[in-house]
Amino acid sequence: MRRPLNNTCVTLSVCTATFWLATAAGVSQAAEGAVDIIMEEVEVTARKRAGAENLQEVPVAATAYSGDQLEALQTRDLQSLSFKMPNVQLDDIGTVKNTANFTVRGLGVNSSIPSIDPTVGVFVDGMYMGINAGVVTDMFDLEGIEVLRGPQGLLFGRNVTGGAVVIKTARPTEEFASRFKLSTTDNLDTVAAMSVNGAISDRVNGRLTAYYNDDQGWFENVATGNNSLGASQSWFIRPSVSIAFSEAAELLIRAEHGRMDSDGVVGQNRGQPIFAPDGTLVAPGAQQIAGLFEITGWDNSDDSFEVAIDEEGFQEDEWSQVIAEYNQDVALGDGTITNILAWREFDALGLGDIDSLPIFGFHANTRVSQSQLSNELRYSGRFGATALTTGLYWFSQDLEYYENRLLPLSAPGGLDWTGGGVQDHSALGAFAQADIDLTDSWVFTLGGRYSTESKDAQIATIPVNLCSLDGCAAFDFEDSETWNAFTPKVGLQWNLPGGAQVYGFWTKGFRSGGYNMRNTGPGELPGPTDQEEQASFEIGAKAEWLDGRVRTNLALFHNTIDNMQREVNLSNPVVGVVQIIRNTADATIRGMEFEVMAAISDNLLFTGNVGYVDGGYDSVSGDISGDGLVDGTDLALDIPRLVPLTYGVGLVHDWQWGSAGTLTSRVNFNHRDESAYTDNNLGLLSAADMLDFSLGFSPAEGSYRLSLFGKNMLDEVTEGNNTQLPASLGGMGATFTPLNKGRVMGVELTYSL
Repeated sequence: MRRPLNNTCVTLSVCTATFWLATAAGVSQAAEGAVDIIMEEVEVTARKRAGAENLQEVPVAATAYSGDQLEALQTRDLQSLSFKMPNVQLDDIGTVKNTANFTVRGLGVNSSIPSIDPTVGVFVDGMYMGINAGVVTDMFDLEGIEVLRGPQGLLFGRNVTGGAVVIKTARPTEEFASRFKLSTTDNLDTVAAMSVNGAISDRVNGRLTAYYNDDQGWFENVATGNNSLGASQSWFIRPSVSIAFSEAAELLIRAEHGRMDSDGVVGQNRGQPIFAPDGTLVAPGAQQIAGLFEITGWDNSDDSFEVAIDEEGFQEDEWSQVIAEYNQDVALGDGTITNILAWREFDALGLGDIDSLPIFGFHANTRVSQSQLSNELRYSGRFGATALTTGLYWFSQDLEYYENRLLPLSAPGGLDWTGGGVQDHSALGAFAQADIDLTDSWVFTLGGRYSTESKDAQIATIPVNLCSLDGCAAFDFEDSETWNAFTPKVGLQWNLPGGAQVYGFWTKGFRSGGYNMRNTGPGELPGPTDQEEQASFEIGAKAEWLDGRVRTNLALFHNTIDNMQREVNLSNPVVGVVQIIRNTADATIRGMEFEVMAAISDNLLFTGNVGYVDGGYDSVSGDISGDGLVDGTDLALDIPRLVPLTYGVGLVHDWQWGSAGTLTSRVNFNHRDESAYTDNNLGLLSAADMLDFSLGFSPAEGSYRLSLFGKNMLDEVTEGNNTQLPASLGGMGATFTPLNKGRVMGVELTYSL
């Protein structure tokens, strides 16, 4: 059975778009009322202008949070925001911890293979994260996060056909400030963090951020009795410095080094025993499941958190990065030249129980090593009625990936195969966007980006067994390929009185082809796939009503995707699971998003959002059902990770506790529909209803904030993925299903100087 929760009081309060400020000044403001602070506009960099812009003024469908809002939401990582935005899923795939499987508007990938480019790009302080591994890490001391929905192929480039997640860490300032945070939960998931900021000299400001997390684990392994499964320890340190060379020139350097050590994947096998006509059990895995059912009463249904694995595994991640941003104001167009030079290295080693059974059926060791270097040079300025942003982008990445599959039941004596390979990857881009004021009310947008990407891959097929986790003696596949694309954008914005706007645009997105470094079939080539291209049309409206007390944002979109790249997962009795990367289909995805924020009174705020996505295949070019045919069966399948309906509502309430301070409470409910996980639709991701709350006190005079919070109060089961396994690894319906945590409650103290 799953680990019992501590006997902690449950109080319904809040967890919605924002919270009170955590700095000393923020504590004072919070005492004046959180509702006013929540209604303040968020500044965003979605158009890469010289200065940040008001979110409501930007003709882009986006949801943004300030750093203080993220802290109030107890946002530990990007996954913490997964249910809080329409048509957005920021999930960890679960196969390898901290590996992003982000989806926006129905476009995502179902893969932990690092050579597969994601559809949703993640950018940290202007640096594109080159692989999806190591993305869902802990966060603290941020300036803000922006989630841009829809293709961002012009200004951001690099395969962002689904959208972009823009993370901005807090920058150094001259005013001295320090902040300390301590939090823990009912299952002893403890965080200690601090940041110190201030002037070092007249021209130099510095900031030091440190973060440590000790998670004692949430799950119970019924096979071993371990009630702290999923334990992890992680930390990072982030020094940053800004140097003002003059009033017109500044250099900002941010560095970070961190590490995570954790248990391996927490996976559940949802298979059921198979009985032969004579009543005997079929397959070793089915026998073990039947025995465990009888002995422990193990519940492996899709609404249970119980797991039973013989190998609890491990995961070790380590990363280092340096991002140098130089800004120079110039007389030309009263503009700014910005150069962002970024370097990052990431290394990971792990062992996971893929069969998710109390027997040794399918275990996998993996190692990832990645090094990337990029530079973006851009200019932003204004020439009369025209605001211009233009630039050049360069990206280079070296990637190694090795996977060892241990399959003792697949053949007499068992199978022990290792494959993987290396890939050199480079990308170049040139872009320009002009926003032209036709009148005081109408703005015309015209832009384009030319991209070229090259990949040189050497891959050893896993069953050929040419490798170890340290490298490969030889490769059975070597190839190189280059992809090119021009992604234009044409748009029109109508600014109405009172700050409202209506906008529309047409744009294209580009995702380069690639190679499968987890090639499991000697008869299957690991690539290259053709590039995926997308055309998107969107219209939207943003408005404020009743003297700014009500804010609404609406977007309607229609996307067509050609040569959709997919990872087709098929169970296989020999290698466990076969992953085939191919261009499977052309598809159309359409939908809408609506967000509202309304101050019902001076101390009560309502928030709401709804997202709807409808999509299907227009044509298929390969067998995605797994029946060996390409026909109407494939055409009728649902697009993986396309969630038809998401919605959420929330309330925020301030109560002035006399002269003592302010008690702020909030409650938030979010729903996500069921969706397909695998291309053949045999694997599904469960529908979920998420209820979160927080209750916090900030004194009128003082520098601390104390809060009680709860997440997933309905104890909903959600999965990172749901991959089918052969019957020999669990019986009928055998799966590899990594689980996310259920109900969590905790307390948090923030103190500022």
